Amino acid sequence: MKALRSVTGKVAVLDRADVDTDQIIPKQFLKRIERSGYGQFLFYDWVRDPAFFLNDPENRDAPILIAGRNFGCGSSREHAAWALEDFGFRVVLAPSFGDIFWQNAVNTGLAPIALAPEAIAKLRDVLVGGNELTVDLEQLRITHPSGLAIGFDFDAHAQETLVHGLDDVARTLHRADEITAFEAAHTTRFDARALTL
Repeated sequence: MKALRSVTGKVAVLDRADVDTDQIIPKQFLKRIERSGYGQFLFYDWVRDPAFFLNDPENRDAPILIAGRNFGCGSSREHAAWALEDFGFRVVLAPSFGDIFWQNAVNTGLAPIALAPEAIAKLRDVLVGGNELTVDLEQLRITHPSGLAIGFDFDAHAQETLVHGLDDVARTLHRADEITAFEAAHTTRFDARALTL
């Protein structure tokens, strides 16, 4: 997983609440066995509308998405986070997230940051004067070139995961010496080789 310390770039705005994971990536695209290639199917049913925000060329390479409340609700498909990340989004700002989506996003390397509706409104207002934000996950701050700065709270474990690019395997490997020392100090209570017979 790539480390995510800070992101600076354009912002795309999806002005809808209760966007569920089936709308983010419809079920017919869940047959793939790899994690890549889902971006092309992001919001597949909605993107047919020429007025949909992703059809605006200005939004095609935005790494930051502002969404409505309860983003990523619905089923637990991790493909939704994969599709957003594969499309190019690195940060999603919303008033609230579906719990399972939030965890899947962090595990994917995507930062789901919950902000109060008033903070979201300030960010949207300031974007009129220049469509660029910096989201700093180390400092827990969002800034705009105009001088606007908004701090945010973020789970410490999730922050460490994203800032250092740690998936579960990498986090375990960081403790390999401790694991080896524990195994050396504790003899097994039974012969594990017997399980293979």
